[in-house]
Amino acid sequence: MGATIHSYDDARRIARRRLPWMVFDYIDGAAGNGVAEARNLAALRDVELQPRVLRNVARRDIGVQVFEHAGQAPFGISPMGMCNLSGPGADVMLARIAAKHQVPVGVSTVASTSLETMIEEAQGHAWFQLYFSGDGSGTAKLVERAKTAGYKTLIMTLDVPEVGRRPRELRRGFKMPFRIGPMQFIDFALHPRWSLSSLMAGAPDLANFQTPEFTFDRTESRAAADWDFLKRLRDSWDGHLVAKGVTDVDDALQLKAQGVDAIQVSTHGGRQLDSAPPPILALKRIRDAIGPQYPLFYDTGMRSGEDVVKAYQMGADFVFFGRGMQFAIAAGGRDGLEQYWNLLADETSLTLAQMGLTTLPNRSDVTR
Repeated sequence: MGATIHSYDDARRIARRRLPWMVFDYIDGAAGNGVAEARNLAALRDVELQPRVLRNVARRDIGVQVFEHAGQAPFGISPMGMCNLSGPGADVMLARIAAKHQVPVGVSTVASTSLETMIEEAQGHAWFQLYFSGDGSGTAKLVERAKTAGYKTLIMTLDVPEVGRRPRELRRGFKMPFRIGPMQFIDFALHPRWSLSSLMAGAPDLANFQTPEFTFDRTESRAAADWDFLKRLRDSWDGHLVAKGVTDVDDALQLKAQGVDAIQVSTHGGRQLDSAPPPILALKRIRDAIGPQYPLFYDTGMRSGEDVVKAYQMGADFVFFGRGMQFAIAAGGRDGLEQYWNLLADETSLTLAQMGLTTLPNRSDVTR
């Protein structure tokens, strides 16, 4: 019998039981002692939504325009590395559900399915996420490859000048590319359901780096990225450019001035700097500073449909889910993902009804 998912906690609990410890800790882990993650969850929890009465809310629309796309849901999928660790074919499941609802799926530089396959499976509803690495030459090659594949939106992740220290990953010996030692062998043997299905599908790998022309070292420094690099990227990319991982008002204003098309407020799920401020509060500060018309996206810490509405109320134009999608796949495969997606959509709609609203707060009819 398949898993029944009624909440994020359900998906996480079932995933924790089914996934090897190393895989679960990679998906679930945060930087340092998890302070940044906990602080943002608390801040998000404390955002209040005001109920209203006697508003005719019989007809509600949770669809949201994001760039040229009229999305049927108010949320998309954040770029996440090595998603196929959560279950065979996870990347493709995410691409297909994004296509079904006409919302963006972020395709990570370190995805376990090639960027060409992902945009095809997503029927064009895919945004390519880029890391600067080394001297930037490999980054430029990936930009050209994304252009050739037909990507129209590039997400430049800026909050990883160096990979944050994530003790749970380190204790489990997690590596990219995937490596199996004695500790991992025991771990996998104690989780035979995952191990057998993954073995049959082939071990997840860095699918965008299968030729000598494209190489990736997760530990390679990304610290050389600067404003000159951003200018070169802006000049070379004709499509939409999204800057992800921003929480500082001055940074946001300068990114806007440099021609970035949208900013994604995020702390990488609390996986980078353990003392970082809660991004849900940074979202409000940036919205107040940058004005009502500039596109702001949000991820980090969202678990429910109420969280979706909270993010919109704080100034978001669109939001993205991460870990929860992987946990849902680990818990129930494609059916688990559908369950979690539908409950998020249903909760969002129910929350609007309680608030006396028929559309998302902060929604603008202006195409941004």
